Amino acid sequence: MADDLPTVCVVGAGPAGIYAAHLLTQSMPAVTVDLLEKLPVPYGLVRYGVAPDHPRIKKIVDSLHQLLENPSIRLLCDIEVGRDVTVEQLLSGYDAVVLATGADRDATLDIPGHDLAGSHGAAAFVSWYDAHPDADPDWPLDATEAAVIGAGNVALDITRMLAKPADALLHTDVPEHVHAGFAGSALRDIHLFARRGPADTRFSPLELRELGEQRDVDVIVDPAEIELDEHGRRMVAQFTPKRQIVDTLQGWAAREPTGAPRRVHLHFYRAPVRIEGTDHVEALTVERTAPDDLGRTTGTGEYETHPVQAVYRAVGYTGSPVPGAPFDPARGAIPHAAGRVLDDDGATIPGLYATGWIKRGPVGLIGSTKSDAKETVESLVADLAPRGGSTRVDGLLARRPVTWEGWLRVDAAELAAGVARGRDRVKLVTREELVAAAREDG
Repeated sequence: MADDLPTVCVVGAGPAGIYAAHLLTQSMPAVTVDLLEKLPVPYGLVRYGVAPDHPRIKKIVDSLHQLLENPSIRLLCDIEVGRDVTVEQLLSGYDAVVLATGADRDATLDIPGHDLAGSHGAAAFVSWYDAHPDADPDWPLDATEAAVIGAGNVALDITRMLAKPADALLHTDVPEHVHAGFAGSALRDIHLFARRGPADTRFSPLELRELGEQRDVDVIVDPAEIELDEHGRRMVAQFTPKRQIVDTLQGWAAREPTGAPRRVHLHFYRAPVRIEGTDHVEALTVERTAPDDLGRTTGTGEYETHPVQAVYRAVGYTGSPVPGAPFDPARGAIPHAAGRVLDDDGATIPGLYATGWIKRGPVGLIGSTKSDAKETVESLVADLAPRGGSTRVDGLLARRPVTWEGWLRVDAAELAAGVARGRDRVKLVTREELVAAAREDG
């Protein structure tokens, strides 16, 4: 490669980073992109944030795989900024650096008792059932009653996974320890609490319907809680997905319970106030809320206490700081202007960019990630003036990265494990397993 051809480093091999790398190769055919990933494998939240019983969403991996086959993109996994290389070193070695590290932590639910044993963040639970290599392999499922706090699809995922019979996971990619954990679950009742009304949830209609399609599960809805006020009627009239959500809830409210071994109770107009307990979760206290004409809610002063032994907080994600890069803790994201990273004084840092959830916060789906990457890449291309003599990351690494060829070996090993068990795939779990499978001599 000629010394004057541009080189760009993208940090993070989830959808945001992969789309940015792809768009860079489309905008600058001569560019070489090094795609760094701290995990031993690519694909980020598509691999480690999507429920295992949603294979249609996991099919996104197939399209990302095709993008990574581009010879202008070099995948380097098991390399972490701050541990193996610094942002300053990357800026010295490349013409530009794009941070695409996502949002990997739970947003805070600042109520008394949030830190009791048995109070869990959604991110930790999702990482466990998705076999994230940094997740503790043991998850406590000894509660008979649990609460899920949230009104989005992550809250639905958690509720569905808690309610689902373990054997219904045997066609998925979950490893044995995850299946065994669910098989040993003592849960009988799962309560989902939403602060607002049914027309203001962030559920998708399809995900909500899936909750009621679980075998041996009753979904219980109080008809009084889904009666629509003027705001709700307006939302249902204007937005088809809102009408579909309300229709589904009304259908469940009209059904008689079957006596199934597990029950999911959906509660609307309930705001969490306090998690009760001394050294472990014993109950959740919520306040009834009332909506105004715009659907905003305020507390009524009427409280309920529900006996539960576990609470799952699905109130959103937030980003983690990238060592050596600016960070806005209030937004949980990197400050930027059209993808150009800003320092503490609001000035752009030459050569440093951001995309994805670490740029805009944890909002939007894959379509948003693509348009977001387009904005960042357009800014980068407009600014770029190749310096020549780029050193890239090669001489800086004390550890051997997992390359694209290494990932293909991991992929083949997981597919083979799936065939042996009559499934499409079974995930390898630990970092050691993943790295060993990636090595030619593994």
